[in-house]
Amino acid sequence: MKRALFLVLLVSASTATGEASRPGGATSSAEQQVPKGQMPALGRPTETGDTVPLFDFDSYFLGKWTFEWSMPESPLGPAGPYSGTTVVSKLDGRFYEAVTEGEGPAGPFRIREVIAYHKENKTLAREVADSRGFNYLMFGPVGGDLGGIYNIHFDSAPFAVNGKSIRVRHTMHLLSPLNYRVATAISVDGGPFTNLGTPWWRKAP
Repeated sequence: MKRALFLVLLVSASTATGEASRPGGATSSAEQQVPKGQMPALGRPTETGDTVPLFDFDSYFLGKWTFEWSMPESPLGPAGPYSGTTVVSKLDGRFYEAVTEGEGPAGPFRIREVIAYHKENKTLAREVADSRGFNYLMFGPVGGDLGGIYNIHFDSAPFAVNGKSIRVRHTMHLLSPLNYRVATAISVDGGPFTNLGTPWWRKAP
């Protein structure tokens, strides 16, 4: 009996010591909160008449992301692996900035985007300036479902690259609070859209 009591006291003391040793009352990794989805907890199965919440750009995109892209050869660059980071920040009101620092087969590059989001109209526009020598404008709607997955369908205006007329399409599939993928396609000189790869962006810790 005395031995059992001694063990209980020893375990209790060890637990208390472990809690006290965490600096500033920090929580363990199991206790840390993870990003939440944008669908509210209904406490029941979804129904046909349920309304999909308007997409919250701030809670999803703001922060730092990493990306990886295996890109085929096109007027935008040589074939090969592309990777880097994208940092999204708020400018004012419904305006945002995304700055991408990347590395590809032709060397480093930088992309700056100015993004406008009209939440009530479920539309986004972005002006893209690429250090590789081209700029373009994209516009598109935001759609979502009751499963909490949102999609953004961007379509660009024509722009010139090395004497060719280019259009690009980006369909962003926001699959979870921690990652999204982008189905990309390109049209050259009015031709059909062809696959440009499906890169992933992942939220940086």
